[in-house]
Formats: sequence, C-alpha cells, structure tokens
Amino acid sequence: MTRICVAGGTGQVGRQVVRQALTLGHDVSVICRNPPTSGGPGYDDGATYFRADVTTGEGLSDALAGAAAVVVDCLEGKSGSALKNFADGGARLLGTAHAAGVRKAVLLSIINCDQVPLRFYRSKADKEDVYAGSPLETVTVRTTQFHSLPVQLFAAGAHIRLIPVLKGARFQTIAPAEVATALLDVALEEPAEELHRLRTVGGPEVIGMGELAETWKRHTGSRGRLVRLPLPGAVGKFLREGRNLIPEQRYGSETFGSWLAKQADSL
Repeated sequence: MTRICVAGGTGQVGRQVVRQALTLGHDVSVICRNPPTSGGPGYDDGATYFRADVTTGEGLSDALAGAAAVVVDCLEGKSGSALKNFADGGARLLGTAHAAGVRKAVLLSIINCDQVPLRFYRSKADKEDVYAGSPLETVTVRTTQFHSLPVQLFAAGAHIRLIPVLKGARFQTIAPAEVATALLDVALEEPAEELHRLRTVGGPEVIGMGELAETWKRHTGSRGRLVRLPLPGAVGKFLREGRNLIPEQRYGSETFGSWLAKQADSL
C-alpha cells in the first residue's frame, strides 16, 4: 500500500485519481480549498480531506505531515489569483512535500502547452518548469484535451442553436478516468534513474471537430446548426497543424461517443 496525496482531488480528474487509488487499496489524502462534507457531493469514503491552499501555503504542512510517498498534482488555475499564482503554487506544494519527505510528485499538464500563446496554457508550461527544477523525482503527464472540452463548446453554442466547429481542427479527446489511470500508473512506478521525466498520452481516436459535433447532437438530441468558423492567429495554426494530437501514443479505449453514452443523464 502506498500513501498518495492528491492535490485538487475534488476536480474532474483529481476525484477519479482518488477513487481509483482507494479501489487499489492505497491510503489517500486530498488537498483542496473547500473539502466536501462526509457523505455529501464530491466526498469519497476512505479518503482523508485537508483544507489547504497552494496560492498562500495555508494548510499544506498539515496536509503533507506524515510524508505521503507520492503527490499527484491535479490542480487547475483557470482565473483570478489561482491562474496568476499557478506556477508559484506548484513551487509551494513541492517545497512543502520535499520538507515532509515525499519521494515523488506527478503533475497533470496539457500536450504542447509551451506552444500555445494563451495565458492558461502558459501557466501550465511555467508550472512544468517548476517541476523540472524540483529536488524531488517528478513526472509530468501531458494529455490531449478531455472529452468534456468540446461538450462545453457545443453546449454553449446550442443555447442559440448554433454549434461552433473550427475549420481544420481535429481532436484526440480522452476520458478523465483514463487520464487518472495514467497518472496513477506513473505515480506507482518504482523510482527511476532519471530525476525528471515527461510522458504524453492521447485519446483512442483522432477525429474532426465536425464529426465530434454530430456525435454530440445524436446523444443530446440538439437541433442546433453546425457553423464552421475560421480560427485565425497562433491558436488556429496550432490546431490546424495538429500539435494538439499525438496519434502514436494513444491511451485507453473510451471514445468520445462511448463517454457521452455514460454521461446521458447529465448532458
């Protein structure tokens, strides 16, 4: 049994890491700013929850006391101070983990995030640099976009019955549960000779955005009309060149359509 601390363990991927680690019989603690109440939404029986904030460092020492063997970092910084302090928060987490005797840290990141001129992606790349400079053994796991990303885009457009499809864009989306499996795979590996490693995993299929939209419409019954739009600039070029794809490193088997079928009650 390994003691695993999941930072951001109530989020989309983090909670899947918690659940899978518990199922495997590991001792799991969770770092989050707002811990769920026992028996309430987002709570997984068997995990120990700690109120802590990496942007300030508050609560981190208590959460990591007892030297968890592995920290799995699934935190997100989408806006405000969380985005502004995203890389610094990673440094605080790693510094506290090192002081507590943690032997390895695993970071969830995004494929080729250092090639996209968006603040969210840039923050991911900056945090990768922090991990690459840590005295701990670290593994950064870059993934392709989650299945939920195109769903969010399609659902937003469906409110006005116009579903956006970016011209020339293809995706290799992946299920959050399979991302969690990839994170745990590297977290539980034996110590490596190389101190800092990078791994990239992608979804099981490469598919055009238009086909994704049609699949989403079939599962949701949406009557929205597909509207094909150009995306100029560096981000559009990034997608058209397929730098968001890694077909040679497909991981898992849950396609966009099969994942949608499981989400039928929430679509």
